[in-house]
Amino acid sequence: MRILHTSDWHVGRTFHGRDLLVEQESVLSGLADLVSSEKVDVVVISGDLYDRAVPSADAVSLCARVLMRIRAAGAQIVITPGNHDSAARIGVFGEFAAAGGLFLRTQISLLDKPVELADEHGPVAVYGIPFLEPEPARHVLGIADKGHAPVLGEAMRRIRADLASREARSVVLAHAFVTGGAPSESERTIAVGGVQDVSMQVFSGVDYVALGHLHGPQTLAENLRYSGSPLAYSFSEARHRKSVWLVELDAGGLVGVERRELPVPRQLATVTGTLAEILEDPAHVVVEDHFLSVVLTDQVRPMDALRQLQTRFEHAVHVEWRPEQGLQHNMTYAERVRGRTDEEVACCFVSDARGSEPSAAEMSLLREAFSAVAREQEQ
Repeated sequence: MRILHTSDWHVGRTFHGRDLLVEQESVLSGLADLVSSEKVDVVVISGDLYDRAVPSADAVSLCARVLMRIRAAGAQIVITPGNHDSAARIGVFGEFAAAGGLFLRTQISLLDKPVELADEHGPVAVYGIPFLEPEPARHVLGIADKGHAPVLGEAMRRIRADLASREARSVVLAHAFVTGGAPSESERTIAVGGVQDVSMQVFSGVDYVALGHLHGPQTLAENLRYSGSPLAYSFSEARHRKSVWLVELDAGGLVGVERRELPVPRQLATVTGTLAEILEDPAHVVVEDHFLSVVLTDQVRPMDALRQLQTRFEHAVHVEWRPEQGLQHNMTYAERVRGRTDEEVACCFVSDARGSEPSAAEMSLLREAFSAVAREQEQ
């Protein structure tokens, strides 16, 4: 059996305010081509199908189109919800969808009831663990201990118990932070009142564990992997090689895992310099079509910098001002404002935030504002 492991689609997500639906459909539709070319039997999506619990109509339509293409290419599909998803909304028509080869594993109480598939070597049990928020999950699972590790430990105990009653190879989908995984800036924390990570040993006893949640593709053990997100969702992922895992099971279980890289619809880049240098330097022509993060080193913060940058770099989406010399302070804030008037403190703030002293017109406005406050206090 050949299984394509993917996760963290985050359909409907934006990138610094930019809509990504076109880029998402471009990459995700390519999964159907992989299904055909690699003769994939099953595609698994380990959580965060959508970016929010109530996705937009456009996001739902995109997701439906992609899933239909994958199904038409010949693969069955198994989905579990992640911490961004609404399990109830994703699973609402689960029983009907299963008849068409789309299996939605969204109920905590049924996590030890697998999707039963088969190939020429016999049965394969695919278990889906929906994202387990510790407090509600422990009540459903009937355990007293709190935290991510106890609820996932109980989930896997139930799965191993069910597996012991079968003669089947096994795959588990889980959305979790496993110790040893490397996060990026675009994951939403799943820590709730304690430690979020769980040990790799929790997932022992199965042939392959298809993890979701972390956005970089990672191998924690030969049979324990994160596929990562199909697109970069933060500039910290600029160097990620986005991919999916092609997993193969033979009669004895896991026989191999291969990486298949995904196309990059729009690359990410960061450039540093003064606003004038960046706008004029011909060397930056190579990033004119990239999503761009810009670090400005001007001594005075440029006005309306992003708009100016977008006259050359249409996809510039993020600007940070970091003056070359930096603003050095050897005193604490309390020491710096001690003995100063309100007007002097306000002027210091403007200087620190912008890199230049207030103009005469700005000083006039500040004095007028302080006078108005003083009059109100007197009244």
